[in-house]
Amino acid sequence: MGSVGRRLHAGFVVLILLFLGYVVTQVVAGDRMQERRTARAQRLEEAHDANVAALQHMTDAETGVRGFQLTGHKDFLEPYDKGRVGAFTAFDRVATQSSDPEVLRLLKQERTAASQWLYSYATPIVNAGVADPEYPLTRRGKDLFDRIRADNAAVDNAIQALQTRTAAAGRREQRLSEVMFESLGVLLLVATMLLALWSRRMLLAPLDHIRRTLQRLAAGELSARAVPAGPAELRSVIGTLNHLAAETERLHTADRARLLRTDLRQAVAVALRDAGDPGATGRRVAAMIGEALGAGAVHGRVSLDATRSLSARWPQTVPSLSERTVHDVLAGEPGTFQIVPHVQGAVAVPLPGDSECPPGLLYVARHDDRPWSDDDRRLLVTLAREIDHAVRQRRLHDRQTRLIGELRALDERKDVFVSTVTHELRTPLTSILGYTEMLSDGDGGELSAMQQRGVSAILRNAHRLQATVADLLLLDKASGTIGRSPLAEPVPVDLAAVVTALHTEFVPVAEGRDITLTGSTAPAWVLGDPRRLERALRNLFDNAMKFTGAGGHATYRVAVDAGKAVLTVTDTGIGIPPGDLSGLFTPFHRAGNAMDQAVQGPGLGLAIVRTIMTEHGGTVTAQSQLDQGSTFTVMLPLIAVPVTA
Repeated sequence: MGSVGRRLHAGFVVLILLFLGYVVTQVVAGDRMQERRTARAQRLEEAHDANVAALQHMTDAETGVRGFQLTGHKDFLEPYDKGRVGAFTAFDRVATQSSDPEVLRLLKQERTAASQWLYSYATPIVNAGVADPEYPLTRRGKDLFDRIRADNAAVDNAIQALQTRTAAAGRREQRLSEVMFESLGVLLLVATMLLALWSRRMLLAPLDHIRRTLQRLAAGELSARAVPAGPAELRSVIGTLNHLAAETERLHTADRARLLRTDLRQAVAVALRDAGDPGATGRRVAAMIGEALGAGAVHGRVSLDATRSLSARWPQTVPSLSERTVHDVLAGEPGTFQIVPHVQGAVAVPLPGDSECPPGLLYVARHDDRPWSDDDRRLLVTLAREIDHAVRQRRLHDRQTRLIGELRALDERKDVFVSTVTHELRTPLTSILGYTEMLSDGDGGELSAMQQRGVSAILRNAHRLQATVADLLLLDKASGTIGRSPLAEPVPVDLAAVVTALHTEFVPVAEGRDITLTGSTAPAWVLGDPRRLERALRNLFDNAMKFTGAGGHATYRVAVDAGKAVLTVTDTGIGIPPGDLSGLFTPFHRAGNAMDQAVQGPGLGLAIVRTIMTEHGGTVTAQSQLDQGSTFTVMLPLIAVPVTA
């Protein structure tokens, strides 16, 4: 019997060791698989967030460029600078967090589209440094940005598909591991049964006695102390096995709960990205949360803007929240888990608002007595953060859309105002000029000297007003034709000849103001309207004369450089303050020092120069130092010298 007892004891020890090895292997393998699944899901979520951030940064940059294009204010360029840097940083984060070939391929397309938008549209506008609501490439800029949106959506869809596949693979892996460990458990159970049969065969009578004693003990007929001393060791082994079985079940339950939380967070994030009806999205998210957490009621409330709010509840038959409950929840700190004091089993997370939108809430109630665990609390806070992030993105998009619409409407009203004023001025101005010229053309016998001077002043200022109206009409017509070949019949024009004629015209003006006018020319042929080109260059010469004091110097130079005809006009006048350079080519813009010194002019000359240069496919830029002078540079596409020249 002693030998049999030792063998029986050794068999139970081996059985316990096998069971412990089974449990440890299951726990370690399960934890590692769960860590890998969680890490994969976290990387994909970070890749998705980075892709969303990239589109937001590009939207900020586009809004900044559009605002600067409409107004010329450099304050709009701050979100542009931050946006273009942040977008490419976000692209790098997406590439780091995802190794899927399809995602990386689509991400490369999105990055390429962003680069094309920057270098083909945004950078030329910013480098020009002036407002230009009708920039010729505006339509192409919109098309390029629409391509960015489409590529971003493609990347987003690819990441979502990858998230779905990863979650499905994780569930398959989890089921496979469960089947494998259940099979091992069955094998262990079979080994236990075989050991029991062998033990019964070897020790039939003693074991029958032990079995009957244990049965009576389980039925409560005997106390633990009433069990004979012989089976004490066996009782200890059975207790250990029961404890290990309970611990195994607890670990299985914890693994399933972690997987459920990960799937729920991903499902809610995907649902919130739906651009459809916000109400339907809210009801779908509330149903997901309620079903996953075993809740009896779910309520959500958010503010889309100052006038629109969104409420969702699940199921639809539950009553609305009372004012007291809403007040108690919103009194808490936003983003933190809190227990609703007067409703049993109810918890909530307040959602923050902003200066325009009131705060919201996420409310979940259980109708049974199950407590809210720490994992449940963290999950609710995470879901509330996802909801708040989605709502903030929606608010930002709506506000940007509204701002762009307001800027466009303002620009349109400005155009209508200028067009109306100029057309309404032409008729009375024509009458004023006609009758004044009749008085001025008489022999003067009927007018005294003072009256004659008054008529001359009226005629002179009427001609100035007529020139201003003509400038406004030119700008108004150009605003609807830039970028669509406004030049009816362009012909070859030699800039050198135009500038030489202007030199002859302005020499008497320069001598009368004690200004030295010099320059040099070389043949530079361009294609365009000679009258319009002459008008633009006359404005540059006129500004040089107007803003240069007695004893000053003005010079010009016509040259050819890298396939461009280049004209520079330089003066030693009062210069332009740095703060006024950005709006220099905007209609009605006047530098502060020009107004302080009462230099006459409506502020349209340089706007006309830029309009005419743009019509001809050229550019005009300015460099200036206060009290030292200014340099204006015109660049036009060069053509071959005509044969008739």
